[in-house]
Amino acid sequence: MVFLTRILLKKTSKDVSSVIRKRFGNFQDTLRIYVKGGSGGMGLPSYGGQGGNGGDVIVVASPKMTLRKVSLSHPSKRFSAGTGVNSRVRRLQGIRGADTVITVPVGVTVVTDDGQILADLNEANQRVVVAKGGQGGCFRTDWNGMRGERKSVKLDLKLIADVGFVGFPNAGKSTLLGALSRSEPKIADYPFTTVKPQIGVMHYSDRRQISLADLPGLIEGAHLNRGMGHRFLKHVERTKLLLFVVDINGFQLSDKWLYRSALDTVALLNSELELYKPELVSKPCVLAINKLDTEGADEKLGKVMEKFEEAEDYYSDLAEDIAPSVPVKFRDIFPISAKEGTGLEPLKSKIRVILDEEAERERQRDRQEQQKHAASEER
Repeated sequence: MVFLTRILLKKTSKDVSSVIRKRFGNFQDTLRIYVKGGSGGMGLPSYGGQGGNGGDVIVVASPKMTLRKVSLSHPSKRFSAGTGVNSRVRRLQGIRGADTVITVPVGVTVVTDDGQILADLNEANQRVVVAKGGQGGCFRTDWNGMRGERKSVKLDLKLIADVGFVGFPNAGKSTLLGALSRSEPKIADYPFTTVKPQIGVMHYSDRRQISLADLPGLIEGAHLNRGMGHRFLKHVERTKLLLFVVDINGFQLSDKWLYRSALDTVALLNSELELYKPELVSKPCVLAINKLDTEGADEKLGKVMEKFEEAEDYYSDLAEDIAPSVPVKFRDIFPISAKEGTGLEPLKSKIRVILDEEAERERQRDRQEQQKHAASEER
């Protein structure tokens, strides 16, 4: 397992979380809300009139919305739909209650308190009814309007991007995002510059576009929810390709933490993904070894590349508390300097090739499924 010591991790992870909160505030990627469908209107038994049904509470995905906006615009976190109108002599069929629509970001999963997933809203304008309105009063309900559904649900945002950057703080992920795309992320020479996910778009000459997500830096023990923990790792799940970004000079968060070499860092990142969710290490992965512009980088790069070229298990010489049980199989390794822009074009080209190959495999799987379905119907 990835650890320093129990005491050291407990203390330093508190320090890290404190720094994040004080310096940057909270990026909101989860929100619990209470929803209540409208009650049905009363029926009119003497004339057989039916009350209007209660309105529904509906969640709709929009690329222009954030959970922060939802939270600020509805401080109570309570959403109620309209009540159905009672049946009257002049209008025996009561009017249906008004629906309440909650607009959320694309990428939100709607989950009930008991863990049931109501919907994954991965495309704009996708919607789901989270609380149905009650039936209007009629002979089946003894002319009484029925109460609408009431429940708490969690809105859990997982970013959707083609490529997710994975790396420790100060690996140069934000600089790389800016160099590859038209994004201008905030960059500084201290850990945790990025505590809010940054999205950029990589453009190609034929107008192809690939989205990139620079996610907050991991620390050791992230799979146990230390530091940014699960708030980082869950965003990796919906990316199609993982780009490991590693500082050739290694990494040390502070004097309270052990120094980790570049190879150690790769192994630890691998382990954090594996321990959080084993299937993540089977995603297509590329390694970018960054900061080749720094003093002594060439010599360090030679030693690291020697390890990757020598053995199939390039973590074989590492300590057991660092090495993952399932090594990531990198599709390619790129020495780069995000700061100076060197080595980026081959990286950019390879990302496109991999994503195109994965898309073609997905199309083939879809065609095979369709053929199986058609064959089963013919039988």
